[in-house]
Amino acid sequence: MREVLRSEKKFLLTKTEAIQLSHKFEQVLRLDPHSGSNGYLVRSLYFDTMHDSDLWEKYAGTEVRRKIRLRTYSADAKIAYLEMKQKQGANQKKRSLELTREDAIKLINLDYSVLLKYDTDFARELYVFMTSRFYRPKVVIDYKRKAFIGKENSTRITFDSEISANQTNYNIFDPKLVMIPVFDKDRTVLEVKFNGFLLSYIKDIIGVTNKSELSVSKYVMARANY
Repeated sequence: MREVLRSEKKFLLTKTEAIQLSHKFEQVLRLDPHSGSNGYLVRSLYFDTMHDSDLWEKYAGTEVRRKIRLRTYSADAKIAYLEMKQKQGANQKKRSLELTREDAIKLINLDYSVLLKYDTDFARELYVFMTSRFYRPKVVIDYKRKAFIGKENSTRITFDSEISANQTNYNIFDPKLVMIPVFDKDRTVLEVKFNGFLLSYIKDIIGVTNKSELSVSKYVMARANY
């Protein structure tokens, strides 16, 4: 089980703004080794309760809330990550459980008992939480991500573009999964993640966009577009 606790800020950029900011970050930060010059695929299946409790808590701005998703980085991946993100005030806590491809497919098909194969407290917590609250697959979201890493304060900068969704086929391993754009292809979501405080030189680079923070998540964007 992997756990990360940090603050997170989001901004909505035009394609031109994203290119300009990406170039600035290339001068001061290291490119994520998985990223490459063209970025990489991120595909996630989001779960929610029968009555969409997580979605409505996000709309309501509930102080303590969570999201559960199954994430992979290619259709032919041998593993996937079941993640729980918890909003706690200004911080986001993310915990991840690595699953085999076979167990991930069973999970997609509502066989949550596979979680009991993993001898960790987090796996048991996920099993109880998802079964007792009747969690179900809701939407697959994928996008192209370009990421930068800073050593100080565990800083991570990501540019997410070509965001699309599917609410009928939940198989994240399907290479022919049909995805529908969530919004204008000219838009990119910038996410800034850090521990403690945001370094001044990062803040200065972001400040040139003169953008307000974005409060809506990709999950909300995808659900709102159906």
